[in-house]
Amino acid sequence: MSEDLLLDMRALRIEARGADGNPFRIVNDIDVKLKRGEVLGLIGESGAGKSTVGLASMCFARPGCKITGGKIVFDGVDLMTLDEDDVRQMRGVRAAYIAQSAAASFNPARRLNDQAIEAAVRHGVMSQNDATARAVELYGRLDLPDPSNIGRRYPHQVSGGQLQRVMSAMAMTCGPDLLVLDEPTTALDVTTQIEVLATVRDLIRNNNTAALYITHDLAVVAQVADRIMVLRYGDLVEEGTTDQVLHAPRKPYTKELISARTEEINTKAFAGMPENPVLSIKDVTASYDGRVDVLANISVDIGRGETVAVVGESGSGKSTLARVVTGLLPPRRGHVEFDGKRFSLALKDRRKEELRKAQMIYQMPDVAMNPRQRVSEIVGRPLTFYFGMTGKEREDRMFALLKEIDLDPELADRFPGQLSGGQKQRVCIARALAADPELIICDEVTSALDQVVAAGILKLLDRLQKEKDLAYMFITHDLGVVRNIADRTVVMYQGEVVEQGTTEQIFTPPQKEAYTRKLIASTPEMRTDWLDEVLRERGDLFDIDAGAHTH
Repeated sequence: MSEDLLLDMRALRIEARGADGNPFRIVNDIDVKLKRGEVLGLIGESGAGKSTVGLASMCFARPGCKITGGKIVFDGVDLMTLDEDDVRQMRGVRAAYIAQSAAASFNPARRLNDQAIEAAVRHGVMSQNDATARAVELYGRLDLPDPSNIGRRYPHQVSGGQLQRVMSAMAMTCGPDLLVLDEPTTALDVTTQIEVLATVRDLIRNNNTAALYITHDLAVVAQVADRIMVLRYGDLVEEGTTDQVLHAPRKPYTKELISARTEEINTKAFAGMPENPVLSIKDVTASYDGRVDVLANISVDIGRGETVAVVGESGSGKSTLARVVTGLLPPRRGHVEFDGKRFSLALKDRRKEELRKAQMIYQMPDVAMNPRQRVSEIVGRPLTFYFGMTGKEREDRMFALLKEIDLDPELADRFPGQLSGGQKQRVCIARALAADPELIICDEVTSALDQVVAAGILKLLDRLQKEKDLAYMFITHDLGVVRNIADRTVVMYQGEVVEQGTTEQIFTPPQKEAYTRKLIASTPEMRTDWLDEVLRERGDLFDIDAGAHTH
């Protein structure tokens, strides 16, 4: 690692304006030093200031926020002394940002290639042809399917995990000196995560790039970071080498973060298949274009009071199956039953009571909420729509829901853009609970949450399930969560169910299906040598033809 200091932020202070119009501090006099070729992990719970500090390294503050003190010295130049045009020239070229929510960061009306090469072409770094060739090369290195052609698609035509990898390619196209990675693997399945982590780490090392790696996943940060800073409420709690912070933490809060990752949420012991399922998916085949099937002959039952996890890599059909259940994608063949009665295939044909019974919490809260509505309206609308609540009755119930999911009722007057990623997801959970459903489809419901908050949400969902006999269809790529919360697990690959059974059966070696073995072997562990070990030992396991379902 070079000893050259690339980034030096001194006494960084950032303020935001509250709902009452008064400013309040969100980053408190933090110092950040980063050498070329070094990776600094920023960890902490939702709202700690991690993303705010990361953006500040590019002399940028979100709307409603302002950098009010300190210095931001980038390669010897204090960015605070430059005008906005000069700072804008370095963004995307010398410093690049990979956002947490790719879906909210792409223009839905433009093709992926056009957006991936925009910075390189606009700043004159490369010609359009050279930039396109560079993007295609990166698509391949990031394990995207059909790298020569995927850039011709629009954002809605790829999965969330694929979109996140396109964003990574977009940030790396110009070969920046500084990468700010804000939860870059949040939307990725564990098998793809290995490839992306290895590629990002190699690019950083080979180009002597400095990086700020923002995450709440301690096992992930262990694979890439040289040092770690722990933040809470805008303050620096602890700083040290990755090994020291993860395995010999000094501060109580750091110890709490680490213990939360390994804490057992709930041990499930399930006898077998439900006799009278609340939800039955019967031989469903579905297609987006009427020609190519993205789901093929799917059959899954979920019992009342049961949690069924649906796992598989990005593009396997997990979220598409959820769209079929909710009526957003009518199947080409097959049907969906609720309490033994067929649901109307299309959302527009379903009665209000059918809509109420099955609710969904979406993977990406940024695009699941109206940015012009306050939290009180987002959570309150289902109360009026399903139960006719108005006035004080609606307000009281809305506040109770916010308390249930550990959100301060004072946030009710805020807009989504004024919330952290974790806070946004919790608002989406409250909105689903507002309908008093019998089935909740959780699509990566904890992927945007830090370990402490995620553990609290899972405990909340477990308590609600026991109190109300709720059924959960839990879509996730976090196999650690699956072990703790799922009665049964369904493994999907390329639109098919590869294997399903009790969670104990699926996770107990030897796994019957090769693809299931690959998934489980890809789950990161909180030690710094794990990624290197997996890359050395993966061999035939990671080269399997999973589509053949080899035993």
